Amino acid sequence: MQRTILKRTGVIAIGALIMFSSQALAQTTTNSTKAETHTHAHKAEELSLVNEAEIQARSLSDWAADWQSIYPHLRDGTLDVVMEHKAEGGKKTAEEYRAYYEVGYKTDVERLLIDGTSVTFFREGQPVQGQYANDGYEILTYESGNQGVRFIFEKSGGDIDAPQFIQFSDHEIVPTKVDHFHLYWGDDRAALLTEVTNWPTYFPASLSGKEIVAEMLAD
Repeated sequence: MQRTILKRTGVIAIGALIMFSSQALAQTTTNSTKAETHTHAHKAEELSLVNEAEIQARSLSDWAADWQSIYPHLRDGTLDVVMEHKAEGGKKTAEEYRAYYEVGYKTDVERLLIDGTSVTFFREGQPVQGQYANDGYEILTYESGNQGVRFIFEKSGGDIDAPQFIQFSDHEIVPTKVDHFHLYWGDDRAALLTEVTNWPTYFPASLSGKEIVAEMLAD
């Protein structure tokens, strides 16, 4: 924003000059404070937006691996140190963060195995498998104004109990291997896109709870 500063010139009395100088100093201080507050406000309101021109198609190979849900690590207290770390610089207490992630991470699918076009869901050790084909992506705009991309795959075969759609969110918009991701699944593609409070999160199955904590604290 371009700013215009008006300067007064002329001959004034000493007393008036003193008064004018005092007022000008006060006004300058006020304007400086306002400008600083305005700048900080803009920084605080910076949004994470997606440039659609930069999005590239992705295949299931980006997520091909054996994955574990981190929900059990939240439930058993392993992630308490992560919640405490978030509370140090956040707007919630550690307990409030834990309650927030209790909803976010919650899932009964403790393991995912992704191999080729096959995705196997494990519930209490029991597998349900589906074959999935690329179904594009969607850009979501959240209540905060931030945006994210969901990469979507539709079932093309496999077990009847396997979900019809799976949607990946991992903060990436081009083909790349990732160290964790959020996964949404269900039978209604459009309804699934409205889910923004529950985002089961998966890390490599080979990692221990302590190693997951270390990675989360490093982000």
